[in-house]
Amino acid sequence: MTAVSTLIVLAGVAALVDWVAVGTSNNRLQYAAKPAVLALLVAAAALIPATHSDLGARRGWFVAALVCCLVGDVLLMLPQNLFIPGLVAFLAGHGFFIVGLLQPAATPTTPPFTFSATGLTLSAVVVLAVECLPGYTIVRSLHRHGQSSLIGPVCLYMAAILTMVVLAANVGRPAAAVGAVCFLASDTLLATDRFVRPLRQGTLLVHVTYHLAQVLLVVSLIR
Repeated sequence: MTAVSTLIVLAGVAALVDWVAVGTSNNRLQYAAKPAVLALLVAAAALIPATHSDLGARRGWFVAALVCCLVGDVLLMLPQNLFIPGLVAFLAGHGFFIVGLLQPAATPTTPPFTFSATGLTLSAVVVLAVECLPGYTIVRSLHRHGQSSLIGPVCLYMAAILTMVVLAANVGRPAAAVGAVCFLASDTLLATDRFVRPLRQGTLLVHVTYHLAQVLLVVSLIR
């Protein structure tokens, strides 16, 4: 686990460097630091020993999801308008996260897999209640600003991440639940800043919540 812990710490350091780069508008530093965070987390997740995780199947899906997020990071930070390709990359990532969250523990005696109808229903109600207004505001803004062609892809993406949050809240791993919520917060802030109105320190808030999300999702794999 030393290598995994080291990689996670290095990812945290890279995230801090990225936040400084965003805060100081240092694009060159950001171009190096932001992909480094996900690259280190991909390596960390892939190297988690079987003896320190009962989630071998989930780990593989999470690694695939993190790779997709890394691709999305690169596409969205480039000066070209690659929002749709970036959105597709992150959508694929959420799909992999969802499949990963559906994987049961290898040993039934240590279940992180605690789905129940009541739990799923309650978490879905809470998530929808919280995200309903921001989601409506984003869709309305897209329509008002003549970007109706983005409404379908954005709604599909929102459905995917909401599904991920609901599932993560029901797998018995607090780190997964908090990580998914941070991911939802990051994406909501990003969409609001991009489509509704500029937020003060919006980009920095997006990066901070996003990196916290990814670190926690990787940590959720460790027993």
